[in-house]
Amino acid sequence: MTKRANGEGNISKYKFDEAGKCILWRAILMIGYNEEGKRKYKNFYGKTQKEVKEKLDNYKREMLLTSSNIDYDKLTVQDYYYMWLMDHKKTYKPTSFKEYEGIYRLYIKDSIIGNTYIKKLNQSTLKRHYSDLMSMGKSPQVIIKINTKLKTCLNSAVRDDIIIKNVCSLVELPKYTKIKKREVLTLEEQCKFCEYIKGHNLELLFLTALCTGMRLSELLGLKWNNIDFKNCTISITETLQKVYVFGDDINEKRLTNVQQTPKTDTSTDIIPLPSSLIPKLKAHRLNQIKNKMLYGESYIISDYVFTDEIGKTIDNKRPNRTLQTILKKLDITPIKFHGLRKTYATRLFENGVPPKTVQTLLRHADFQTTMNIYTEVMEDVKLKAVDTLNSIFNF
Repeated sequence: MTKRANGEGNISKYKFDEAGKCILWRAILMIGYNEEGKRKYKNFYGKTQKEVKEKLDNYKREMLLTSSNIDYDKLTVQDYYYMWLMDHKKTYKPTSFKEYEGIYRLYIKDSIIGNTYIKKLNQSTLKRHYSDLMSMGKSPQVIIKINTKLKTCLNSAVRDDIIIKNVCSLVELPKYTKIKKREVLTLEEQCKFCEYIKGHNLELLFLTALCTGMRLSELLGLKWNNIDFKNCTISITETLQKVYVFGDDINEKRLTNVQQTPKTDTSTDIIPLPSSLIPKLKAHRLNQIKNKMLYGESYIISDYVFTDEIGKTIDNKRPNRTLQTILKKLDITPIKFHGLRKTYATRLFENGVPPKTVQTLLRHADFQTTMNIYTEVMEDVKLKAVDTLNSIFNF
């Protein structure tokens, strides 16, 4: 039995074993004509129908990337998204590219909208796709994220006059109410936590996060030449993250540590370093030198501040897991590592530091991001004010 794959190429069973079970599938795709005017075909083989279809689809998308004569009337949304994504690969950082790739792989490829011709995509089809995903248990937040990424892609199609309007700008999205979660440590919890981690191999990492508000990727990318011990400052010039790096084919990827520039332009800055951390940092540096002598050629030489005993950089998942484990042991509601950054901001607000100054210290590009934290802190302050009023006006 033959199956038509996306309108091009035939997939069929090719070989069978003695019991009559198919052991090899084949896809045939016409790729043009030879000098005699006869049709040219390309064959793809695989143990399963799915494997063959994957090879066929990948080849067709690669052909689209190199083709200068594309029939946009027969171009599907998934093929355009793939072309657009690979074309913009160099403009996105690996972390951002991975987000767009995930949307393509999980929610667009081989979906109802993915197989729709881009010129025929409408609100009804898009809304039905989102509704199907919701019925499968996907949250409104996921739907909004899909729409945002797809909208960015289709904006290029509008600019290139492939489509007249971007349906992602018109479709009605599900309502999303952010659930307020615990994201900071109280001063009492912070003191309890700091006391517990004394001597822990990640103690300095946690303390630096609490005292500077640095992001995890910034801490992992921190080098000794970024620290000015004399002036008690840190220069944030790069980040370090373990991410998937993609090759020319979207299916070719490898997990590796990647150095990147900070999140935003305002992230590249000089921030103050509490003097109380200076002795701890110097002691840590001395310990690194001792380990280098101890392990000899086995020691990984680098300028990174936060490494293990053999000089290897810290895995970016480890700090968050360790933090939550420790907080559970202390009977404190666990927060994510990013919560230490918000805890830093909270301590500043509690001590009367103006929001605009906190924005500068946190290097937020958007002042509203800073104000969101400030508003949360002020809620607690208001409750304390009510308690004060109750004690004053006690009738």
